[in-house]
Amino acid sequence: MKKTAVVLFNLGGPASEKDIYPFLFSLFYDPAILSLPNPLRYVLAKVISRRRMAKARPIYAQLGGGSPLLQNTLDQAISLERELGESYRVFVVMRHAPPFAPDVFKNVKAYGPDEVVLLPLYPQYSITTTESAFKAWGKVTKGWEVPIRVIPSYPTQEGFLEALQDLTLPLYEKAQQHGSPQVLLTAHGLPEKTIKKGDPYQNQVEETAKKLMDNLSLKDAILCYQSRVGPLRWIGPSLEEEIIKASRLERPLVIVPLSFVSEHSETLVELDILLRDLAVKEGCPAYERVSTVQTHPLFIQGLASLVKLASCDDL
Repeated sequence: MKKTAVVLFNLGGPASEKDIYPFLFSLFYDPAILSLPNPLRYVLAKVISRRRMAKARPIYAQLGGGSPLLQNTLDQAISLERELGESYRVFVVMRHAPPFAPDVFKNVKAYGPDEVVLLPLYPQYSITTTESAFKAWGKVTKGWEVPIRVIPSYPTQEGFLEALQDLTLPLYEKAQQHGSPQVLLTAHGLPEKTIKKGDPYQNQVEETAKKLMDNLSLKDAILCYQSRVGPLRWIGPSLEEEIIKASRLERPLVIVPLSFVSEHSETLVELDILLRDLAVKEGCPAYERVSTVQTHPLFIQGLASLVKLASCDDL
């Protein structure tokens, strides 16, 4: 029986307070995030990471000191492995926190697969996430002659969208009890200069948004972007600004994450605490945040179909 190793990629997050600085430094030292030559990139990554600690520490304190992202991803791996069946083994690798690619690669090699499928937990492709993860994996596996199949993105994958729809509808109906809901579809933002360099992320997020809006028969949902950092101009509109606008009109809000498939600081703190508090302060009568798809059966089934149908490719 052919053995297939499936490698799930995610960003990673600090497991505890002592891991926050190493996580931030790894993130900002990544040339896909900070495209500067060394030693300038090294020095600047150190400076940015130290500055970000002041904001990051209280954020993770609200999550018990660390991010739940790894456990979320491990749960997804278990569910996907169960859905795929006995000839598949699913491995988890993080880009900026353990488990890192070199250690995971040792485990994959020990499994002895006949082929490997690379599956990012980023539905929409970006050089800052997907491409960075693939490059890191390619670097540690260079010269390993096992066939590799690559799933670069899946912005309109049926199972992903059906899971989002299934999670959104009950909260939309709940929000309707307080008036006409304003649906805000949200994705992690990127600097405009990154998109202008040819990054397909924004186009793919828009594909996800359009398909979900069509499936839900929504006419006035607004696609927004969140988590802006630094002085650069970012793609918009800003989720924060749209929340203020709708709240001042006293419209109930339904917030739908489009680019996150797991829970972490940007959902559990930014969306659930900081922006919820802002909405209430500005007059919002009801604030409903749709859960990320996580281990929703339809999402896991969608990932399994991607794995089984992926075409052969070289990294």
